[in-house]
Amino acid sequence: MNKNLVITILMVLTCGKIVSQEIPNQKETLATLVKVNNHFMSKWPDPRTATFVGKYRSSNLWTRAVYYEGLMELYKIYPQDTFYNYIFDWGEFHKWCPRDGAATRNADNYCCSQIYIDMYRITKQWGMIQNVKTNMDMLVNTPQANDWNWIDAIQMGMPVFAKLGNVTGEQKYFDKMWQMYDFSRNHDGDNGMYNEKDGLWWRDKDFDPPYKEPNGKNCYWSRGNGWVYAALVRVLDEIPSNETHRNDYIKDFINMSKALKSCQRKDGFWNVSLHDETNFGGKETTGTSLFIYGMAWGVRNNILDRNEYLPILLKAWNAVVKDAVHSNGFLGYVQGTGKEPKDSQPVTYNTVPNFDDFGVGCFLLAGTEIYKLN
Repeated sequence: MNKNLVITILMVLTCGKIVSQEIPNQKETLATLVKVNNHFMSKWPDPRTATFVGKYRSSNLWTRAVYYEGLMELYKIYPQDTFYNYIFDWGEFHKWCPRDGAATRNADNYCCSQIYIDMYRITKQWGMIQNVKTNMDMLVNTPQANDWNWIDAIQMGMPVFAKLGNVTGEQKYFDKMWQMYDFSRNHDGDNGMYNEKDGLWWRDKDFDPPYKEPNGKNCYWSRGNGWVYAALVRVLDEIPSNETHRNDYIKDFINMSKALKSCQRKDGFWNVSLHDETNFGGKETTGTSLFIYGMAWGVRNNILDRNEYLPILLKAWNAVVKDAVHSNGFLGYVQGTGKEPKDSQPVTYNTVPNFDDFGVGCFLLAGTEIYKLN
């Protein structure tokens, strides 16, 4: 055998071994996830308790629903009665209904339906998805496709269609999901919210060009892009391999992955502004967690090249665990609610965000995918 070829093979095998050894130990990852989750559950022992940040909001609002997305994934890898009961009591209190009722068109209001569907899968209790189906059928049977006019809504709403289509076997949910995604991607605002050239999304039409960041570049908000990235993962996890638009979603996922890889910070985090580190630059946990979640899922499902993306996502995960997780489980560097880099600033290690739930959910999503890499 050619000497150079032998050397190359040995280098590849050695590098592969090194990368493999860098994957965090499952027990350590799980312990970190449980610590962060327990901190949140200790603060909110009663899942029925409403939030009050400026005004009353029932606990099935989108911020809490994202937390439950993460808790459900934690339950799947570490099934504890405490977790199950917390989810069940929450859903039962809200009668397994979207916030503001089954006639809502606002994706923030039916984000909670993702968890209702997952609970139905466990229990087979039809009542858990009866209101969800009523809500989704209303959306399917009305002509509007322009509901998701901000990119956060893609994560809040899109997986509900995918999950319901999966459990019912009805194609109509996949079809409507594509219509709504296509409108957001290609038609909302001037030419849609997705810039295929850059592989990233404007948060809404207010940030379309000619709007620019202080450095003159396009404004791509980290968590907003994280919402889309996570939505694509959660949809691809549900739809059939032969679904008409599966390859379209995969193409966008890969294109986003390339774009995100190119703008990661040296310390492993991503800035709140993906193309302008001077505009409230600094570590930010929620966007970073969603990018970890997506990349780890992509590597695990052989959609992203393992050798290319594993170092990226592991660097990010190790940075978040080291720099953002407090000894008591509190999560630092979480940007609170908003829609652009300047919102909910400052973002620091000790800053308590206005809503403390969705950041934990994003972190749990990331960590459970890291856990599955082993």
